[in-house]
Amino acid sequence: MQFSFLTRGVICGLAILAGFLLALAPVAASAGGAVDASSLDHKLILGYQGWFACPGDPATGGHWVHWFDGTAPTVDLLPAIDELTVAERCETALKTPAGAPVFVYSAQNPATVDRHFQWLRHYGLDGVALQRFGVALREPQARTLIDRVLANVQAAAVANGRIFFVMYDLSGLADDDLGVIAADWHRLAAVGLTASPAYARHRGRPVLALWGLGFPDRPITPGGAAMLLAALRRESAAFGGVTLLGGVPAGWRTHDFDASHDPGWDAVYRQFDIISPWAVGRYGDDRGAALFAATRIAPDIVALRGTGIDYMPVIFPGFSWHHLMDARHAPGPHPLNAIPRRCGWFFWHQVYNAVHAGAGMLYGAMFDEVAKARPCSSWRRTLRQRRRDFSHSTPMAAACPRIGICGFPRQRPGRCAALRR
Repeated sequence: MQFSFLTRGVICGLAILAGFLLALAPVAASAGGAVDASSLDHKLILGYQGWFACPGDPATGGHWVHWFDGTAPTVDLLPAIDELTVAERCETALKTPAGAPVFVYSAQNPATVDRHFQWLRHYGLDGVALQRFGVALREPQARTLIDRVLANVQAAAVANGRIFFVMYDLSGLADDDLGVIAADWHRLAAVGLTASPAYARHRGRPVLALWGLGFPDRPITPGGAAMLLAALRRESAAFGGVTLLGGVPAGWRTHDFDASHDPGWDAVYRQFDIISPWAVGRYGDDRGAALFAATRIAPDIVALRGTGIDYMPVIFPGFSWHHLMDARHAPGPHPLNAIPRRCGWFFWHQVYNAVHAGAGMLYGAMFDEVAKARPCSSWRRTLRQRRRDFSHSTPMAAACPRIGICGFPRQRPGRCAALRR
C-alpha cells in the first residue's frame, strides 16, 4: 500500500491562483484580510468533506470514520501532523519505517478545523463549501457528527475571516428521501446559520448548493428534483431567500457524456442560480483538460449568457482511490496515482483553462478528499505500506519535496506569474 504525507500546504489554494483572481477583482481574498461574504464572484471555493473522525470521538461507536474500513485503510494520502497538537492526533495501527505510529486527525476536533481555516487565511483563500450528506440526516448518530463539523466550520470561518456555505450531497437518496433535505435546511436557517457574518451570499441571498442531480446512475428524477428546489425556496423565504447552486454532470447541457439523457432535466437546470458541472475524472492530463475546457467549459459559459445563471467550473489536483477500492473488494485494476498531480501543474493548467474560457468563480475539489487523493494539498513523500510497515517509494510526491499551496512550487514564480497576466 502506498500513501503520501500531507504538509501545511493542505489547501488547494494557490497563493498563486488567489493572486491571479485578486488581479481580476479587488473583492477576492488577500492573506490575512477578511473575505467579502456578499458575492462568489472572483472567488475560489474549496469543497470541505469534514467527514474524518476517530474512535475516541463521540457518536462514532468506537469506529474510524473514513480513515479505515475495519482495519483496511481507505485513503491514499496521510496527513502530516507536524503542526497538530498532541490533543489533535489520533494514533492508528500503521507504523513508519522506524516503527513509530502513524497519526491522523478528526474534523470533530474544533482546533483542527480552525487550523485548516488558519491555513486558508494564511494563503489568502476564500472559503469552503461544507459537504452535508443527505444519507447522514436519516441516522441520529451520523447527523450528530455532521452537525458538529458544521459548528466547527462556522466558528473557524468567523474567527479567520473566511466564508462558507452548505452543499448537500444527494448521493444515496431517491425522490421519497428528499423531504429530509428541505427539513434540515429549514432547521439550519431557523437557528440562524445563514445570518452568520461568514455565511456566503450571492446576488443578495444566502448560497445553498445541491450536488448529484442529473446523473444517470442516481434514482432522483427531474420531477423529484424540481419539487426539492421549490421546497427549498419556500423554506428560505422567511430567512432572506436563497441562491441555489447545482452540482451537475459535465454533460448537463448536451445530455451526453456523464449526464442523463432525459430532457426533463433541462427545466431543473434552469431553476439554479449557479451551475457547477462536475469535472473530476473527466480527463486525466493537460491535453484532456484543455479539450474539456474547449468543448465543455467555454460552450457552457456561452450558453448561459443572458440567462441570469452564473457558472462555477470544477477543478481538481489529481486522483487515486487504490486503497478505497481495495477495502471495498471492488474489481480492478485501481492503480495508485491514476491521475498524477505532477507537483500542482495539472491543477495549474485547469485554472488557466477555466479563467481563459471566461469563468469568474471556481470550485476546487477538494480540500480534504484523501480517500481519492484529490485534496488540494501538498506533501513530502510517498510511502509504501506492507504488513503495517512503510518503505520509501516515489511515484506521487518524492519529486516535489517543498511544495506550496495546491502543489505550486514556490521556487518557480516566473511560470506561475503568467496566470496574473
